[in-house]
Amino acid sequence: MLPLATAEQLAARLQRDLDRATADQALAGASALIRAIARQRLDYAADDTVILVGGERVLTLPERPIDETVPLMVVELADWDGAADLVLVAGRDYVRTGDQLTRGWPAWYAGATRLQGWPYHRPRGIWAPRVRVTYSHGHLVIPDHIVALVLDVAQGYYLNPDGLRSRSIDDYSETYATETLGAPRVEAIRNQLAATGTRRGTFSIRG
Repeated sequence: MLPLATAEQLAARLQRDLDRATADQALAGASALIRAIARQRLDYAADDTVILVGGERVLTLPERPIDETVPLMVVELADWDGAADLVLVAGRDYVRTGDQLTRGWPAWYAGATRLQGWPYHRPRGIWAPRVRVTYSHGHLVIPDHIVALVLDVAQGYYLNPDGLRSRSIDDYSETYATETLGAPRVEAIRNQLAATGTRRGTFSIRG
């Protein structure tokens, strides 16, 4: 994944010429750290496919914001041999509200059909055990508040790069963030992301 801010933005923040290799490494590390705290990819991903655990009436898509210009492809996966997967229709079989998909509830005259919940003998309006969703999500242009957070962290990494070179992108986590930035700062970042609906675990009604 690409960094969430650019070397030019970091140079403007620091008001100095930068060593490009160190700047790129600092931005990559800072972006990975912000993504770990947000529990989100944040930049744009087209036609991303995920398998979600169903069995409830509501599914929550793991990444946001959702690109409303690209239709979702939602498929309930068969859970026994010989059964067929079922492609669902928005507005009939489910309703999307923000990042949540609510399974359709049958009208009294429709009966308990698979189109209105999985399967015939299970409770109505319930998702199948496994659901495959293909959707596009993330920001085509990274919002200013995310760029600012990335630059805050990258600035510290650039000015004090000790240990940064020994760390791979996959190593970054909220635990590592707490170890390197300190718990109060991580909590402040977490609160800023939550306040804007950026951090996973907060409900979003936006697209």
